[in-house]
Amino acid sequence: MIVRFVGGPLAGRELQTTDAPWKGDWFAAGEADCALYVPGHRDPATGIVLAEVQVTIPRRR
Repeated sequence: MIVRFVGGPLAGRELQTTDAPWKGDWFAAGEADCALYVPGHRDPATGIVLAEVQVTIPRRR
């Protein structure tokens, strides 16, 4: 399965994973802040998943 990242620090990059369902995860690009990506759309013909950045708000401590 190929995951294409949309928005955030990984915009325009691709990740090749196993054929298991992908539910999203936290990723970082170099020294950039981590971003949560979630699957937004899966093309049934190609199996390519578009991963959209999930905006998160930092919690106060």
